[in-house]
Amino acid sequence: MPLETIELQPHGGSAGTVIWLHGLGADGHDFEPIVPMLELGVSVRFVFPNAPVRPVTINGGMEMRAWYDIDPRQPLAGTADIRKSADAVEDLVRHEEARGVPRSRIALAGFSQGGVIALHLALRSETRFAGVMALSTYVHDPENLADLISFASIDTPIFMAHGQMDPMIPITRAITSREALTGLGYGVEWHEYGMGHEVCPQEIADIARWLDARFA
Repeated sequence: MPLETIELQPHGGSAGTVIWLHGLGADGHDFEPIVPMLELGVSVRFVFPNAPVRPVTINGGMEMRAWYDIDPRQPLAGTADIRKSADAVEDLVRHEEARGVPRSRIALAGFSQGGVIALHLALRSETRFAGVMALSTYVHDPENLADLISFASIDTPIFMAHGQMDPMIPITRAITSREALTGLGYGVEWHEYGMGHEVCPQEIADIARWLDARFA
C-alpha cells in the first residue's frame, strides 16, 4: 500500500522537496508545526508520510505507527521492515521526480526511526539526494555499511543532530554511526545539544541554515 502523506505546499514556485519521516508511535503531523518556525529563505515543498501500523516488540507487541519492529534481543530484527519502508519512501521520491523535481533537489529527513529509513535510502541511492537530515537517530547495521552503500552517495551532505541526554537512543550510538560514515568518506555535519529525545530551538535554527544551503 502506498504511504499516506501530509503535504505543505510553498507559495509560488518550489526550489525542491523535503520528505520528513516521523519517529516511533508518532505520525506525519509530528513535524508539521516546525515548518513555519524554520523561516526558510527558499520555498520548499514538505512531504510528511505516515508509517504503517504494526506490532512493536519492545512495546509489548502493541500496534502503532512504526517504520520497523524493534526487538532488543535481536538488534538486526528490523532489517526486512527497514528495507520495505525504504522502498515505500522511494516511491514517494519517484512521485516527486514525476512532478519534475530531480533527486538532486530532494532532501530526506527523519527523526529517530524515521532517520534510520532516511539514511538507509540515501546511502544506497544510485543518484545523489540534495542531502539527508538524521535527527536523534543512527545507522542500522554500521558494521556492514561498506558493503551496502552506493558510490554515487558518497558526496551526499549529511546533517546529524543528537541530544546529549537522550534516554531512548544513547548519543554513543549516534557517534558510532557518525564514525562509520566519516570512515567511508561521507561528510557529516555533526551537532549535539543539551536535550533528550526531542528537538530544541537551536537545532531548529541549525536545520533551517542547513536546508537553505541545500536549496540555494
